[in-house]
Amino acid sequence: MPLETGQHVELSIEKPAAGGRMIARHDRQVLLVQGAIPGERVLAKVQRVERQVAFAETIDVLEASRDRQATGADPLCGGCLYAHIAYPRQLQLKGEIIQDAFGRLGRIPLDQAPSVAGSPDHAYRMRARLHVRDGCVGFYREGTHDLCDAAATRQLSEAAVAAAARAVDFLERDGCGVTAVELAENIAADERVLHVTPVTGATLTDDCLDAAIQAAGLTGCTGRTADGLGRTAGVPVVTDPLAVLSEGRASSGSLERHAESFFQGNRYLLPRLVASVLDAVPVEGDVLDLYAGVGLFSVSLAGTGRRGIAAVEGDRTSGGDLQRNAARSGGAVRVSIDSVENHLERRRRSPAATVIVDPPRTGISRDAMQAIVAHGARRIIYVSCDPATMARDARRLLDGGYRLTSLSAFDLFPNTPHVESLGVFDASRP
Repeated sequence: MPLETGQHVELSIEKPAAGGRMIARHDRQVLLVQGAIPGERVLAKVQRVERQVAFAETIDVLEASRDRQATGADPLCGGCLYAHIAYPRQLQLKGEIIQDAFGRLGRIPLDQAPSVAGSPDHAYRMRARLHVRDGCVGFYREGTHDLCDAAATRQLSEAAVAAAARAVDFLERDGCGVTAVELAENIAADERVLHVTPVTGATLTDDCLDAAIQAAGLTGCTGRTADGLGRTAGVPVVTDPLAVLSEGRASSGSLERHAESFFQGNRYLLPRLVASVLDAVPVEGDVLDLYAGVGLFSVSLAGTGRRGIAAVEGDRTSGGDLQRNAARSGGAVRVSIDSVENHLERRRRSPAATVIVDPPRTGISRDAMQAIVAHGARRIIYVSCDPATMARDARRLLDGGYRLTSLSAFDLFPNTPHVESLGVFDASRP
């Protein structure tokens, strides 16, 4: 009999699926189950049924895994879907998810799951978008617009959550209501900035932002009025030394970023990721950094003394930070604020020896991938936040004449199903 919404079923949990749920089967029908661990037997409630798969939530654990642990946070509060799983098992599951994606989606069988570098699971986040409702600041619960307590998830430091709440309180007292704030800290957590999104019709003034800075102990605060006019108070950027960001590979210099700019969020593992990327860059040849953000890899590489680096970023805010950071590299980094596709179209006759790519979750577009393969770099270093799209793109690289030389992973978001992967691809023929 087909499953029905609201039905209770006993299930044996088989293995992890991308996105945070676990795979089980009932009368040959596949279910994606929330709140379970492979190896457990659970009682689950069917949430919805689609043509090829059903979704369910665990309501009772009949046979618990030894890896199950208590959690004080709402399991559906953003960033907590794996919080009920002991941390070593989380790392194992994430490696298995990568291995499955490469084998099933990329048709690239891996002899074993890649190792996943672990991270402390509290106060690790340096940036976050927090939503505001009735003066309260928090994350959304999974799949809803219901607000939940960001502090209880322990992803952000207590000081960061408290600062955001105080800033919102003072903004609203001054009549500057906001719907969301974007928060950014540096690794040392001694600099903190906010970018605020005002409610429709709110009057955002410099005085409002100044009051928020003073009340919350912020380094700076930015916002944008309804007519698109930017407002700034204090110093609107946070700064990290390149030596810290690169585990000492770069000896001097720094990297600045606004709260709106994309930046990797884990203060504990970020230096290890950067160092791994820099170590993968061959000692000779030009380097092309695509989806460069604020210059995390390109400017850090320049800090090691390397020259001949081109960095491409399509987002105007991140690109502005990239230009300012690159300007201090003494000409080592040339910046292009443009789409990857447009840049590669113009660059056909001057290929770089090494290409670094750190695309969004959707991966590399088909047009961009064709251009990257045609570019002819000897090495491609691929940083990915999504195993499925990386596996797809890895298949395209292999079909384009590259081979996978190494694959590693970093747990930038503990207690969540997200995992960062780093793949190195070398041309089959030099």
